[in-house]
Amino acid sequence: MADTPLTSPQSPATPRWRHYWSLMRADRPIGTLLLLWPTWWALWLAAGGLPPLWTLFVFTAGVWLTRSAGCVINDYADRWLDPHVERTRTRPLATGAISGRAALALFAVLMLVAFGLVLTLNGLTIGLSFIGVFLAASYPYLKRYTHLPQVYLGMSFGWGIPMAFAAVQGEVPMLGWLLYAGNILWSTAYDTWYAMVDREDDLKMGSHSTAILFGDLDLVIQGVLYALFLATMALVGVRGGLGGYYLAGVAVATALVVYEFWICRNRERGPCFRAFLHNNWVGAALFAGIAVDLALR
Repeated sequence: MADTPLTSPQSPATPRWRHYWSLMRADRPIGTLLLLWPTWWALWLAAGGLPPLWTLFVFTAGVWLTRSAGCVINDYADRWLDPHVERTRTRPLATGAISGRAALALFAVLMLVAFGLVLTLNGLTIGLSFIGVFLAASYPYLKRYTHLPQVYLGMSFGWGIPMAFAAVQGEVPMLGWLLYAGNILWSTAYDTWYAMVDREDDLKMGSHSTAILFGDLDLVIQGVLYALFLATMALVGVRGGLGGYYLAGVAVATALVVYEFWICRNRERGPCFRAFLHNNWVGAALFAGIAVDLALR
């Protein structure tokens, strides 16, 4: 599984920095990529092609910083649950390799650095960043009270979209909010694959997820979510004036999603986890369609 460390977190031979690196999931880039693709979709659409290089740097670095901070606060919130879940029991907070206080300090440092980068952008982007901080910090606690943390994850992971439009255009047009809605659908769907991996452990511990809420209808509802996501992305292409190259990207993304359903048809843990990881290519295909279409106008 993706969270299995190379060495035991309890091993005295493991350098302390490796525990912090693992806590930030810096050795697991999938989360960064799933956050990066929607941000780049928005930057390219907002700029009509390659965005200003400093803005591109701020958002790319900000993706890594905020995703790392999100992992830290998630593990802090889940330190009661992770020791009892097969996939997460070796995480640094679950084993005691890092204290809760140290984790909170790391979260604060990462968010402050990210905020420092945002301060170089315009006022609207700075204002929107405060909402992003709230979403990132509050998301991990949702699984205790609602079966819809995956939806909230989509709201959090996609907040870079309105921020990107604000940074480039000084406003968030309807196209930006439409793209944001599409990302919420996508994030909810791919994080449900992830939740299906942990469903049995979450049921034992009283945690909540869409995988538990959907129950035996999980594949059907997943189909609806992905269909709505792809339809929304097609509409993004129409409103954004994109052409055949983008539609080719949507077609490739659709084929990739069909493959995910094929491998998950028996709801087994391993294939569901691979389907989650596989969404990186869905995001990449859509970005390639946007970038190529805009570059060849």
